Amino acid sequence: MGALTIEQVRKTFGNVEILKGIDIDIEAGEFLILVGPSGCGKSTLLNMIAGLDVPTTGKILLGDRDITHLPSKDRDIAMVFQSYALYPNMSVAQNIAFALEMRKVPKAEREAAVQRVASMLQIGHLLDRKPGQLSGGQRQRVAMGRALARNPKLFLFDEPLSNLDAKLRVEMRAEIKRLHQKTQTTTVYVTHDQVEAMTLGDRIAVMKDGQVQQFGTPDDIYSRPATRFVAEFIGSPAMNLMTAQRAAAGLAASGVALPLAEVQRASISAGAANEVSYGIRPEDIALVSADQTGALPGRISMLEPTGPETYALVETALGVLTARVPGKVVQRVGDAVALQWSPLSAHLFDAKSEQRLA
Repeated sequence: MGALTIEQVRKTFGNVEILKGIDIDIEAGEFLILVGPSGCGKSTLLNMIAGLDVPTTGKILLGDRDITHLPSKDRDIAMVFQSYALYPNMSVAQNIAFALEMRKVPKAEREAAVQRVASMLQIGHLLDRKPGQLSGGQRQRVAMGRALARNPKLFLFDEPLSNLDAKLRVEMRAEIKRLHQKTQTTTVYVTHDQVEAMTLGDRIAVMKDGQVQQFGTPDDIYSRPATRFVAEFIGSPAMNLMTAQRAAAGLAASGVALPLAEVQRASISAGAANEVSYGIRPEDIALVSADQTGALPGRISMLEPTGPETYALVETALGVLTARVPGKVVQRVGDAVALQWSPLSAHLFDAKSEQRLA
């Protein structure tokens, strides 16, 4: 049994089932990400781990302790909220020490804990200030410091970076990862941001409609998405997906034969469906000259330069496909080009069940 075990957790509000049998098991020291679109149930699940809500059925275990119905104060967890939840009338030092004071921790120990986390988070010079005198990033560090001071068995983060600007999100993301590497405390982190999920998590649970669509390492989820939803949700720009039909040579979409490897042909032959979702990630598509033999002809409809790379949207017989091209693109909008990719980089899903084909 791992450090945190979630067994067949279901949650129902009236006739609406929010969580539909969640099973997750993570080891001590792991960083688990719960990611998915709004309304998928990830925050509801986090609230149950925190003790702010209880499952309709199922169990939650922290180590060998069943904490399903245990009050929050007895769970030995610490939570960092999206809204910081700092006391405005208290100094930074008082905010960090408050939870320890409520637990009757001796003053000398509280002061030592405040100094320890202030040093770790590089906020020692802010200890006498009030939250209203701090920037968003500084307030988030204080909220993290309050959680760190307790030295809990489990950290819970509920979209802690959502209120920060883009630059500060990157900085705080690195800060959270550095802190986890230093403390090695088991962590559950809720986000809808797939970049946070991919960069922070040891393992990721991708959720949709109250179910875990896939549970695995970031590389597993990106390289071998288990469902069409995971393939679309993880990756930016999103994977190019098209509905294809079986043909004598393998697969065709809009009359265009799609590149396939032999192993892919075998998986299609083994399946019963006549329709298959065929996906290719933008970075796996090469932008080549319009007269390239065997490539898919098209015309550039939009260019989105980002600095180190450019997203090229190309109108083709298969629809508008996105290619992620390193550096700058010499062609302009309206120019004729062609797209090319390796069959082995394609992802195939059953069009009806949306499950990955082996």
